[in-house]
Amino acid sequence: MTFARISVGKQGESLAAEFLRKNGYRIVENNFRNRYGEIDIIALEGKTLVFIEVKTKTNSKFGPPKMAVDLRKQRQLSKTALAYLTQKRLNDCPARFDVVGISIMEDKTEVELIRNAFELCL
Repeated sequence: MTFARISVGKQGESLAAEFLRKNGYRIVENNFRNRYGEIDIIALEGKTLVFIEVKTKTNSKFGPPKMAVDLRKQRQLSKTALAYLTQKRLNDCPARFDVVGISIMEDKTEVELIRNAFELCL
């Protein structure tokens, strides 16, 4: 992965965290990693634990950012989230998956939140 892509990704995650805070989410963790993968943001919305994948794009090739969360990525996020819940002993906590799509174009930035973007899949 190039430095430019990492930089754009970090910028997107920062914009997403700011957006989520303004919309009532409380950030619990950033960039949680385990042997299954990484979850960009883990937050609480009310009593629901939300696992959030952030996708940032700087052009419209290959569709909108949210389309980048394919079935393979959903499975990876699901395994990572289950391991997180087990590790933190939160197995009875209500949880869901959200996706934040960030489009950074020349003259504007758009943020799209997709609540309950997909179900747990293994």
